Amino acid sequence: MLGHLVGLLRVRVLRGVNLAIRDLRSSDPYIVIRMGKQKLKTRVIRKSVNPEWNDELTLSIEDPTLLVKLDVFDKDTFFDDPMGNAELDIRPLVEVVRMRLQGVEDNTVVKKLVPNRQNCLAEESAIYMSEGAVKQDVVLRLRNVECGEIELQLQWIDIPGAKGV
Repeated sequence: MLGHLVGLLRVRVLRGVNLAIRDLRSSDPYIVIRMGKQKLKTRVIRKSVNPEWNDELTLSIEDPTLLVKLDVFDKDTFFDDPMGNAELDIRPLVEVVRMRLQGVEDNTVVKKLVPNRQNCLAEESAIYMSEGAVKQDVVLRLRNVECGEIELQLQWIDIPGAKGV
């Protein structure tokens, strides 16, 4: 199993901002994160269009060229309503991991990504070194919905015995 893994990606789902209303006055949002065959979920936050999750989910990375896909849903009794989606390319993060930077001062920004038509970024995204780890702060603008953004923090985790990036 470790032979196929190149590392782990810790996805901290921080919060949603101005999410769509799908119930009478609010929503009960949760997020499904998928990459390849993996599927992870946050917990449901009741009656909020500005939910604070602070949930940590970990993806096992075999192919860093695959997109991380986020789908936001409103939890309901019978059918969960879609509240938008987004995709995230982790290749820029992996490029910084491959640099194998050492002795870099905390919070040194190594790379910045800007929003464009090819990504779902809502604002500039910094990839930086923190406590010896490569991290990325991301704000994603949801698609296929009238409004909403999701704030994430990504962190790369090397696995001893894995083939690495």
